[in-house]
Amino acid sequence: MSKFYKLAVLLFVLAIGFSSCEKDHEVQPQVFVVAFADQFTSYSNISGEREIGLVFSKKADFDGSVTIKLSDKNVTYGIDYTTIPTISTSREFQLPIKAGTQSTTFVFKNLIYPFDREDKSVQFEIIKIEYPETTVIQGYSRTMISFDASLGGVIAPEIGGPSQPFQVYVELSSGNQKKVARDSWDLAFASDADRVKLNGSIYMAAKKLDTNNIDQVRQSQLSGYFAQVAVGTFDPTNENYVDAPSGDVTKTAIAEIKENDADNAVYLVNMGFEPGKTANPSGVDVAGEQRGWKKIRILKRDQDYLLQYANLDDATHKEVLIKKNPAFNFSFYSLKTNAEVSVEPTKENWDLNFTVFTNIIAGSGSYGYSDFVSNNTMGKVQAYAVIVTAANAKELAAKLAETYKNVQVDPSKFTNDQRIIGADWRDVFTGQAFKDRFFILKDGKGNYYKIRMLSMLNESGKRGYPKFEYELIF
Repeated sequence: MSKFYKLAVLLFVLAIGFSSCEKDHEVQPQVFVVAFADQFTSYSNISGEREIGLVFSKKADFDGSVTIKLSDKNVTYGIDYTTIPTISTSREFQLPIKAGTQSTTFVFKNLIYPFDREDKSVQFEIIKIEYPETTVIQGYSRTMISFDASLGGVIAPEIGGPSQPFQVYVELSSGNQKKVARDSWDLAFASDADRVKLNGSIYMAAKKLDTNNIDQVRQSQLSGYFAQVAVGTFDPTNENYVDAPSGDVTKTAIAEIKENDADNAVYLVNMGFEPGKTANPSGVDVAGEQRGWKKIRILKRDQDYLLQYANLDDATHKEVLIKKNPAFNFSFYSLKTNAEVSVEPTKENWDLNFTVFTNIIAGSGSYGYSDFVSNNTMGKVQAYAVIVTAANAKELAAKLAETYKNVQVDPSKFTNDQRIIGADWRDVFTGQAFKDRFFILKDGKGNYYKIRMLSMLNESGKRGYPKFEYELIF
C-alpha cells in the first residue's frame, strides 16, 4: 500500500474516531467511505495542472460513481480554471469507482498564471455516492483550492529516519514544506539584530577568547577548552557556550556585534557532529563524526557583517561579507563550503521546524534532543499546550477528542518560547506520541490552528518519522 493510501486511511480513522464514541463490545457494520485525500490546496502552488485525489476506506468490490459539486468565488469556470472531467450545467461532475481500486482522481487546471488576483477560491464537495453497499460521506467531504489559510490536514515531515539528517520547515496556512540538510550551515546572521546564531541542530558551541587578533590564535593555546566547549557534558557551565534555546536572539553564545572592531573578540567554535550513519540501540544516531574546530571573529560593516574564520593553526584567515536580508530572520553561512546557504523560508512563511535541537536541562547544562519541534517566534508564531487528564485510557481518549473538537483559544496562554511543542509531544521510552495533549498555534498572519502529534515511528518501528494533523480554528 502506498504512502498516499496509508495517509488516506489514517484520515478516515481520525474522522470516524473523532465523530463517534462507540462501546468496545459493539460490532459496527463495515461501510464504504469516500473522502477527499486533502482538505486544502494552495492556489499559489498550482502553475498548471494539479491532480485532486479521493480515497476509499477499503478496496472497491464493485463499480460505482461519486458525484462532485463545484462552487467558486472570484473566478470563472473556463476562463480562470477548468476541470477534467468538465462540469455539467448543474456544476457537477461524476468520477468512477472501479472495482479493485482504492482511490479516484480528477484534474484541476489553472488557466491564468502568473496569478491576476489572490482572492480566488474553488470548492469541491462530495454530494452523492452510487455503490451497491452501504456508503458514507465522511472525513474530508469538501476540499478547497484557495489563497486563504489551509483548513488543515495531515503532514509527515521527511526528517530522514534515525539519523534525522534533515530539518523541515512547515507553513500551516499553505501546507508548504522546505527540507534542508541540517549540517549544510554553521552560522546564522540575524537580520533584525546584530547577533549571530550557532547551528544547534548539529550541537555546535562557542567560547569567547581574550583576544581580537584571529591570526595569533593557535590550537596549543586552546586545548584546555576542548572538553568544556561542547554539548551534553552534564556540566551546567556549558550553557554559556550555546544559544538560549528559548529562541531569544539577544541571548546568543556569540555576543552582540559591536560598531568598534576592537570590541569584537575571537571565538573558539566547536563545529559539532555530522549526522550518524546507522541507528544505535536507542533508535537514533543523530551524532556521527566530529566536524572539528574553527576560530572566528565577526565585525560590523555598515549594517552588515564581516566574518573572519580559519582553522585553529592557520596564520591567516578568510573573510566574507554577509549582508542582512530583511525578508528573512537570518542569512546562513557554511564554514565548510565557504558559501552562503538557503535554509529558512522567508520570515513570514514558516511556522514549525522539525529538527534535532540543543536544549537545556536544568542543573545539567546543554543537551541534544532528537524529534524536536520549534516554532517561529521571530515570525510572531506562538503556541501553548492543552493537556487533559482522566482515570483510564478509554476516558482519556474520549475526553481528548471532546476537548480537541470544542477547544476555545485562550490568548493569555501564548508565549514567545520556541520550545512549546519541543520534545514534549513524544515518549522516547514507548516510541509513541503522548495521547493526553494537543497544541494551539497562532501563526504570524493571525490564523489559529490546533495541532495533534500522531506518531514518531514508521511502520517498522524506526524513529525519525514524525506525523501530525492540524486544523484551522474559526
